[in-house]
Amino acid sequence: MTLIPYITQHTQLPQKSVENTVALLNEDCTVPFISRYRKERTGDLDEVQIGAIVKFKAEFETLEKRKKAIIKAVGEQGLLTAELKTKFENCADMTSLEDVYLPYKKNKKTKAETARNNGLEPLAKIIMAQRADDIEFIASKYLNHPIENEDDALEGARHIIAEWINERSSIRNQLRRQLERYAMISTKVVKAKKEATSNQQGTSEKAQKYRDYFDFSEPLNQCPSHRFLAIQRAEAEGYVRVKIEIDDERALENIQRKLITSNNACAGQIALAIKDAYKRLLLPALSNEVLKAAKEKADDTAIQVFAKNLRQLLLGAPLGEKRILAIDPGFRTGCKVVCLDAQGDLKHNETIYPHAPQNKSAEAIKKISSLADAYKIEAIAIGNGTASRETERLIKRIAFKNPPEVFVVSEAGASVYSASKIAREEFPNYDVTVRGAVSIGRRLADPLAELVKIDPKSIGVGQYQHDVDQAKLKTSLDTVVASCVNAVGVNINTASIPLLSYVSGIGPKLAEHMVAHRNEHGAFKNRESIKKVARLGSKAFEQAAGFLRIKDGENPLDDSAVHPESYPIVLQMATDQKTTVNQLLNNTALLKNIDLKKYTTDTIGIPTLKDILRELEKPGLDSRERAKVFTFDQNISTITDLRPGQLLPGIVNNITNFGCFVDIGIKESGLIHISNLADGFVSDVNAHVRLQQQLIVKVLEVDTTRKRIQLKLHQS
Repeated sequence: MTLIPYITQHTQLPQKSVENTVALLNEDCTVPFISRYRKERTGDLDEVQIGAIVKFKAEFETLEKRKKAIIKAVGEQGLLTAELKTKFENCADMTSLEDVYLPYKKNKKTKAETARNNGLEPLAKIIMAQRADDIEFIASKYLNHPIENEDDALEGARHIIAEWINERSSIRNQLRRQLERYAMISTKVVKAKKEATSNQQGTSEKAQKYRDYFDFSEPLNQCPSHRFLAIQRAEAEGYVRVKIEIDDERALENIQRKLITSNNACAGQIALAIKDAYKRLLLPALSNEVLKAAKEKADDTAIQVFAKNLRQLLLGAPLGEKRILAIDPGFRTGCKVVCLDAQGDLKHNETIYPHAPQNKSAEAIKKISSLADAYKIEAIAIGNGTASRETERLIKRIAFKNPPEVFVVSEAGASVYSASKIAREEFPNYDVTVRGAVSIGRRLADPLAELVKIDPKSIGVGQYQHDVDQAKLKTSLDTVVASCVNAVGVNINTASIPLLSYVSGIGPKLAEHMVAHRNEHGAFKNRESIKKVARLGSKAFEQAAGFLRIKDGENPLDDSAVHPESYPIVLQMATDQKTTVNQLLNNTALLKNIDLKKYTTDTIGIPTLKDILRELEKPGLDSRERAKVFTFDQNISTITDLRPGQLLPGIVNNITNFGCFVDIGIKESGLIHISNLADGFVSDVNAHVRLQQQLIVKVLEVDTTRKRIQLKLHQS
């Protein structure tokens, strides 16, 4: 099978769309660029569909690379025939390819290899033929050193037969199907941990997390992603031993039906060989294979959940260009306060000590009030970590002349940013506490622009992110970040290097060159001037230009998603309407008069023209919602303040397949299990809640020992 049929078979997308998309990918076009500006060539495929093409293209290329390596290896052994080569080439997946290759693998010395070296392969063939009655007499003819008796000869022959059984694709596939359908995953507490976990008082907090798996069993194909990854973690940390089990008797009978055709002594030997092959070779290998497949499936599910959460967080509501006072709260070390201008630049920083042990609240109130006046503060951002609630209450007591809006902002990952190379380069003369407070303030202004500076794994919106395939996770999360950045667009004159590096066609090095050019020559006046950036070629400009915005530039289209290659079309539209491009923008009456069919070309069709028209109606519009003020219940400070039946305001801070976690203003987040999201059946958590959503929850149960809070979504 060649590349295009392979992709179309797996994606069910039109062949022409796949062919053109693959061609564009081979031209080094990015997914955001293809989906936005090459709709006519792809048949209007979206980013998800193009992403699927990327995935299966890479999968096919990996398969082909493995085929070549195997064919070369078998050829070097002098065993490659035309028929065998065709077999390898016709394999449609990695599993079938490895099955065909299995007999030719150069393994470490096996029992079967030893038996062959002792001259027992002819005896194994006689047994498999199942025509001999006196097999012990025949075995006596194969005695030699070290084969001292008939039992030794028969055992060696069975080792060879066991290897043949293990190498038969039909038997392996039959057992695979049984494992896929009927395998049970079971866990038992490891003896070394029993003493620590046997009584409640001596149980460690970590052991408590895994106590559900100290004696556990479930059909593997029904084990959800989060549970499978929890089991894997419990095993990795030494708390449980994991086992895959199926009906052994049924498995052995299935193999016997395939192989045993007689009722003589040979049949008995084959039955023994089947049992040996099953327990020593087949079951361990295929159990590992099915566990690996389950792990890959669990990883994919967990990564999908993480990616969805990350997308929602990155596209969270920005407050916009406001003058912000940000506070990183604390008790003993005080609260770090910074003042930022509307562009997010640091104007002032200092530390106040309103809480215990210093308790200088009056002094702190006076200082915050004077800073708000001096810097004309429009909003206050308070980190949601230690002392957050106390600091929020303090701010609410201040009688501001011009009351700013007050927001509580997630600190997740702020400490990672503040100690990072990016933060050191941004603020070389300030310590980590100042950098952390600046990050909190900038997150309020524009979550996307600030969060791209942090490793997505540190943002705190996933589960088991350290347990899943790290390369696959990074690829997925980088794709999400790039998708979000390009969906919103980037102001080239204010964007940081990390933000610019995610723009289609740019990357870290070109982003550095862009910022260096901006610092040396001043703000970019138009998109055409971007071409003057060092090492930015025509291909990179083509990929990036539509996603780079220039506010108040020379050309009004430069602050829109209209690609420069389409500027002549917009100019023609304006000319036909007897107006200018500037007057065409935001002019619904004029735009309604435009007949798109007049402007189609060989390369630009109705889908792209519709995009252009939408952009002309609202050029440069940020599609994200605006940040909203939120207040937690001021009577709730710790988990001990909670009582079943209470109704509390909360913010969704993480979404999983089994429910969502809600910040209710204390250290511990509460869980709304999927069964408590609605009165009816819920199949998709994301259909009912979204990250950062403000909602009302009802407290169902509070477990102060395990620090777990069960909530229910209150239907208002």
